[in-house]
Amino acid sequence: MFQYDLVVVGSGPAGRRGAIQAAKLGKKVLVIEQGKRVGGVSVHTGTIPSKTLRETALNLSGWRERGFYGRAYRVKEEISAEDLRRRLLITLDHEVEVLEHQFARNRVQHIRGRASFVDPSTLQVIKDDGETMQVSCASILLAVGTKPFRPDYIPFDGRSVIDSDELLDIKELPRSMVVIGAGVIGIEYATIFSALDTAVTLLDPKSTMLDFIDKEIVEDFTYQLRDRNMKLLLGQKADKVETLDNGKVALTLDNGRHLTTDMVLFAAGRMGATDALNLAAAGLEADSRGRLKVNPETFQTSVPNIYAAGDVVGFPSLASTSMEQGRIAARVAIGAIAKEPPKYFPYGIYAVPEISTCGLSEEEVKERGIPYECGIARFRETSRGHIMGLETGLLKMIFSLKTRRLLGVHIVGEGATELVHIGQAVLNLKGTVEYFVENTFNYPTLAEAYKIAGLDAWNRMGDIKSEL
Repeated sequence: MFQYDLVVVGSGPAGRRGAIQAAKLGKKVLVIEQGKRVGGVSVHTGTIPSKTLRETALNLSGWRERGFYGRAYRVKEEISAEDLRRRLLITLDHEVEVLEHQFARNRVQHIRGRASFVDPSTLQVIKDDGETMQVSCASILLAVGTKPFRPDYIPFDGRSVIDSDELLDIKELPRSMVVIGAGVIGIEYATIFSALDTAVTLLDPKSTMLDFIDKEIVEDFTYQLRDRNMKLLLGQKADKVETLDNGKVALTLDNGRHLTTDMVLFAAGRMGATDALNLAAAGLEADSRGRLKVNPETFQTSVPNIYAAGDVVGFPSLASTSMEQGRIAARVAIGAIAKEPPKYFPYGIYAVPEISTCGLSEEEVKERGIPYECGIARFRETSRGHIMGLETGLLKMIFSLKTRRLLGVHIVGEGATELVHIGQAVLNLKGTVEYFVENTFNYPTLAEAYKIAGLDAWNRMGDIKSEL
């Protein structure tokens, strides 16, 4: 009756994982991607480009070696936008090649074109050459991702006033930059350009930032930013943004303050890319930010045969969680058993320095009324930290006093997004403080900070054997 068992709209993390999962279970799958190449926002303008830009900036600037050689140390004296772009293009080509091979190996069909609903089981696809075709399917997975929020009062010109997608195409590195939006994307790019010695000002109407992260970690992170002369104007809003004749940009804040800068990056939120889908024809409706509401366990929308996964369904909007959402949605859509994922997943912020967290924050533990103890280790306490020249970096663990189980792990510093997985495993396996005290870690490593933090907590909690 149907041409396909599953049609996936979008080939980002959720789309590609869902498509390959269904194909591995013997289903006929089609992926529709409107971009020039497969991969979606994650590969072309989001996750992979921003992390590649970060790595290139840290390598060429010599950022990681400045603890030994001083703040003036550089690997490359004059870093250009082309230096950053060169490595980016190599990485993107590799990512696309791997993805296309995965599709071919698993016999996932994919076409380029813009999809929209005709009815809940039929999509119209307008190809690049103007040809129109229709595809029918038993189930549909919407994995269309997001696009930058672009309010009318910001005079975007693609040169000196840009959004986060346009940042990858800048012609030269600015000497100064104002980043509007202290969310994850804004903070990542603000700190990356700060590492390149651009004078960065971070502006946000909220008086706090990263409220979902443990407060002590945010405080340490904030101290590091201010220590390297980043300006944080929190609780302040840009009432007016205008480009000047000399190419600079002038901002007027709601408190009357005036700022002048070479470039403004507007990174205050993203919108679900659902406006061209003709959702009404399928009986669906998006919220004010273009996002779709789904069952959090099955990712099924209000229309039984239509599923949505990834950034288009909102928080946590991570590539890692999007992949798992897409896989679960595909399994449910084709009638396969889908096990509930582990309770705790890591959240990574690829700022400079990195932040990563898993489990409960200290604030959440307090709200739940759980008696607890914390253990803290600073990277400078480890031999590996000395070898790497680290002056900063903090690992924090929270344990239940009653069960002695690990409740949360929070890290700010070099390698945080890699180190967090040790804590994640212990969390999901319901491990206790004794795991960190009694186990041996490679020496010298930053992972040894787990043992230091474990001992820090254990010294105040007491030995369970003596209590028995």
